[in-house]
Amino acid sequence: MHHIREPLAILFLQIVSILLVARLFGWLFTRIGQPSVISEIVAGIFLGPSILGRFFPEVSGFLFAPESLGNLTILSQFGLVLFMFAIGMELDITEVRKRLRETVLISHTSTIVPFFLGMLLAYFFYDAYAYKSTPFVSFALFIGVSMSITAFPVLARIIQEKGMTKSHLGTITLASAANGDVTAWCLLAVVIAIAQAGSMLSALYNIFFSILYIVIMFMVVRPFLRILGNLYHNKEVLNKGMVASIFMVLIISAYFTEILGLHALFGAFIAGVVMPSNVEFRKIMTEKVEDVSLSLLLPLFFVSTGLRTDLGLLNEPGLIGMCLLVIFVAIIGKFGGAAISARVVGENWKNSFYIGAFMNTRGLMELVVLTIGYEMGILTPPIFVMLVLMTLVTTFMTSPLVSLIDVIYKAREKRKMHVSKLFHKVGGVKVLLSFGRAKNGKVLLEIATRLFYNVRKDTSITALHLTVGTDVNPLMVGELERVSFGPIREAAREMSVDLHTKYGISNNAGQEIVDMVNAESFDFLLVGAGISMSNVPSDIEVTRQKNHLMNMFGPLKPKESWFYPGDLLKDKTKMFIKQTQCTVGVFVNRGFTSIATVLMILEDPRDLFMLDYAKSLAASSRASVLVVSSLPETEENQHVYSVLRQLENEEARFRFVNITLTEAFKRPNAFMVISYQAWNKLSNTENVALQDMPSTLIISKKN
Repeated sequence: MHHIREPLAILFLQIVSILLVARLFGWLFTRIGQPSVISEIVAGIFLGPSILGRFFPEVSGFLFAPESLGNLTILSQFGLVLFMFAIGMELDITEVRKRLRETVLISHTSTIVPFFLGMLLAYFFYDAYAYKSTPFVSFALFIGVSMSITAFPVLARIIQEKGMTKSHLGTITLASAANGDVTAWCLLAVVIAIAQAGSMLSALYNIFFSILYIVIMFMVVRPFLRILGNLYHNKEVLNKGMVASIFMVLIISAYFTEILGLHALFGAFIAGVVMPSNVEFRKIMTEKVEDVSLSLLLPLFFVSTGLRTDLGLLNEPGLIGMCLLVIFVAIIGKFGGAAISARVVGENWKNSFYIGAFMNTRGLMELVVLTIGYEMGILTPPIFVMLVLMTLVTTFMTSPLVSLIDVIYKAREKRKMHVSKLFHKVGGVKVLLSFGRAKNGKVLLEIATRLFYNVRKDTSITALHLTVGTDVNPLMVGELERVSFGPIREAAREMSVDLHTKYGISNNAGQEIVDMVNAESFDFLLVGAGISMSNVPSDIEVTRQKNHLMNMFGPLKPKESWFYPGDLLKDKTKMFIKQTQCTVGVFVNRGFTSIATVLMILEDPRDLFMLDYAKSLAASSRASVLVVSSLPETEENQHVYSVLRQLENEEARFRFVNITLTEAFKRPNAFMVISYQAWNKLSNTENVALQDMPSTLIISKKN
């Protein structure tokens, strides 16, 4: 018991508890399409006095005893320093300058309007809710700044998830947010300097040295680092000594801003901004910093914030009303200011509403500002709680609000598209192939070109890859896209295929694929079946281990064999078949190399549509077609038999046989095509035989 209560043991227990709860809430919130920052803020409130402290005071008292919070706070502050450094590196000053003219009105209106509304609000709050020792100017300036912040990193990740990063709307919004954040952080630096100084003379003294510090960082340190960035631009030459030097710049910058009264976080942010603009250099440094800061140390900050956030302080109708007023003013200031200014500079109403919704995102950056104000004794606990709730609401509402705008305008566009289709005939076949692993894209492209061999000239093929997880660093997106599409682009060049590519970040890849197929009117969706049906040794081993784990549940385990063909009909693939408005092909890769025989499985007269696909595959591969069927030769099947016999007479490579699946699968380099309905039937009756099947294409046709 003595060792359990040791400060180091308590700290480790706190970290484990925080990470577990943060991951749990992260899983829950990603299921409803919310960014991870929301889940971690809520996890912090859950572990704080609002819930854990209220319902389990003994657990809270042991786990987060007041005397143990010092170590946790220091660790969380260090994590914030690393995070702000990474955020500074994500901000491309060159890009900000390029778009300064077209975004200056949006960025500054969306900063200044909520700033002055916040100061006006502070006038009504000051007498009742501020510390008597806090000057009104400091209090009002801090409320104003807290209203004007936009969470650039959260915004960047939401725009990535929506696939807007390279669009006009995405670039304008990101540049506006970056410009606004630079202004807001400079404003915050002035506010802190004034609040820390105590007198106007001291404030001028702090501001002078702060400006001197920024000049030195940009005029002296940045040019020197630019030279280093050109020399150390890859992992081979970026040695430990260089990395240590970069961290030294970070620590020294944070130290100077701390002693200047600007707070260490401002110094960390500036250190990130002045890092070499070389993308490769920033990417390497971001990798080294973000894994630890985001995954381990940053959740500690959220819990530190949660421990200060006691929702029980809002125990009066007047306080609740004030909290709602704060939220209302924050939304009006940011959303309204950004949307109206975007309309003034020439954006249409749709884009203006998008920009307003995006700029209203506050997230972690807001919590950083609030923490600074709380630690400086400017924000009282009730005001702190109100502003934390405002942060939660404005960040939480971003995704639903953007989705609502999507729904409203897509419905209007769909009506227009429907009308235009009545008068215009759109030719050609549009194929979308979606892949996960980079090497699978190359195989799917080959299948797609063979499948539409007879209409190749009129076929448009688009390859889609979605990276799962909205917390992907913007600096890494280009590299992830290049690696993901490398093999398929190379294959497209070899096959002389005009390939279109789409890349995105998503937490709900399945639904995004469905929405894209339906919105862009694709005719055919081609996807892979996944590792459950693969015969690659590593995939078989993964499946075997999964079954071993399932067996540990005894009678409660799902009824699955090592192959479990029914798995194809679940989750994403089943959703594609049910929700898309086009034909869906599911490719099962069983070591595909070439096609010598196309095995077409015919179990129902309605499956005759498969003949076109089978003949196209055979023609592109110079293979034979073998139709395997157990259909009885009855009167209702006479049409089927007459079609098949006519094909046998007309085409030398076409044969109709009545053999078992086991015999058919023994054909060398066989390739099976089967309808979704026939697959459902065979997966229930021929489970053992299907384990030895060749590479297969399962097609679900939409009428």
